[in-house]
Amino acid sequence: MSLTFDDGTFIRGEMQTPLPPPRRNIGAVAWMRENLFSGIVNTLLTLFGIALLVLVVPPVVRFLFIDAVWEGQNREACLGPEVGACWPFIKAKFAQLIYGFYPADQRWRVDIVFALGAVLLVPLLVLDWPMKRLNSFLFFAVYPVVAFVLLTGGNIDLSNFMLGHAGVIPFLSGTGTVLGLNLGFWLDYVLTAALFCAIAGGIVGLLGGSAMSAVRGVGMFFVGLGFIILAWDIDFGLQKVETRSWGGLLVTLVIAVTGIVTSMPLGILLALGRRSHMPIVRLLSVIFIEFWRGVPLITVLFFATYMLPLFLPSGVNPDGLLRALVGVALFSAAYMAEVIRGGLQAIPKGQYEGAMSMGLSWWQMMRLIILPQALTLVIPGIVNSFISLFKDTTLVLIVSIFDFLGQLRAAFTDPNWATPVTLYTGFAFAGIVYFLFCFGMSRYSLFVERRLNTSHRH
Repeated sequence: MSLTFDDGTFIRGEMQTPLPPPRRNIGAVAWMRENLFSGIVNTLLTLFGIALLVLVVPPVVRFLFIDAVWEGQNREACLGPEVGACWPFIKAKFAQLIYGFYPADQRWRVDIVFALGAVLLVPLLVLDWPMKRLNSFLFFAVYPVVAFVLLTGGNIDLSNFMLGHAGVIPFLSGTGTVLGLNLGFWLDYVLTAALFCAIAGGIVGLLGGSAMSAVRGVGMFFVGLGFIILAWDIDFGLQKVETRSWGGLLVTLVIAVTGIVTSMPLGILLALGRRSHMPIVRLLSVIFIEFWRGVPLITVLFFATYMLPLFLPSGVNPDGLLRALVGVALFSAAYMAEVIRGGLQAIPKGQYEGAMSMGLSWWQMMRLIILPQALTLVIPGIVNSFISLFKDTTLVLIVSIFDFLGQLRAAFTDPNWATPVTLYTGFAFAGIVYFLFCFGMSRYSLFVERRLNTSHRH
C-alpha cells in the first residue's frame, strides 16, 4: 500500500519489479564487446586472429580429415595428387610407437604398468579422494617397484654393492648364497649403510645438529632401499627384457614420470639448502644448482651415456637408460629448486615468526606452514617445468634411446610406407599426442589453482 502526501510525493509500499538489463550488456554480444572489440587495438588483433584461423584451420582440417586416407595396407593407398594424411601408416606402426622393440608376446606387461599407473594416478589427482596417504604410498613407493619388475622381469644380477666394487673388502664376492640371496651383496650393503650412517652422524654432530637424527634418517633410507632391492632380486618367472628393447611412448613416459617424481623432492631439498644458514649446506646447494643449470641437457645425456663409465670402477657399467634417467632427474631438480626458492622468498617474514612463536621445530615449520604456502604460490612454475621436461624427453634420441619421437623417425625409413605425406602425417600425430599430455597438465594446474584460490580474487 502506498502513502501519498499533499505535495504529490508518495512512499511506495512494495518494491517495483526490476527491469531486465539492456540486451547489449548481456549474452554473447556483451561478451564480444568487452573481450574482442573493446578498443581499436583489441579489434585489430581480433580481426587478425580471425584471418589467421581462416588461413590455417581449413587446410589443416582438410589434410587431417577430409582428404585423409583411412584404409590401406601399404604406400599405394596414400599415393595421389590430392591425398591427405596417411592414417593407415599410423595404424601399421602404432604398436612400434607405443612399445618400441619390446617383445610382442610380453607387451601385456607394459599394458599392466600403464593400467596400474592410471588407476593409482587418477585418485591422486582428485583432491577430494579419500585415503590420500595410502594412495600416495602405493603410487610413489610400491608402484615403481612393481613397474620395474614387470618391465624388466626382475631377478636382477646382484654382485657387490659398493665396498666390494671399490676393492675395500674383496672377499665378499665369494661369500656364496643363503636362501637364494647373494650373501656377499647383502653383507656389503649392510657395511656400506653402516659407513654412511657413521659419516652422516659425524658431519651433523660437528655442525651442531642431532647426530642420532641423521643416523636414523640415513638408516631408514637404506632400509627402504634394501626392501626395494630385495623385491627386485626375487625370481617371478618373467622373461628378462633389456632396456635396449624398450622404446616409443613407454620410454617417453618412463623418463618423464621418473624425472617429474624425483625432481620435486630433490628440488625442495635444494631450495631449502640454498636458503640454509649453514654455510657448507648452502655452498653445496648453490654449486649443484648452478652447475646443472649451466650445462645443456644434451651435454648431460652425452656425459651420462658415454663418459660416465670411464670414471667408474672396472666392471661397473650401469644400464644406459638408468644413466639417462639419473641425468634427467638431476638436471630437472636444479631448475625445480629455483622455482621453489621463488615461492619460499614470497612468504612474508611474519609466517616464519608466527610458526616459531608456536614452538614448532624447523622441519615442522617448513612442513606444516611454509612449504604448503610456497608450493601453492608457484604452481604455474612447477607445472611449466613438468611440461618442459616432458617435451625434453625427445633429446634422449641423441644417445640412441628411441623414445616416442625416435620410434616415429625410425618408422619413416620403412620403404613400404614411403609417400610424400607420410612425414607430415607422422609429425602431426606426434604433435597431437604431445599436445594432449601437455594440455592435460596445464588444465589440471589451472583446476588446482582455482581450488586453492592462489590468485586471491574474491
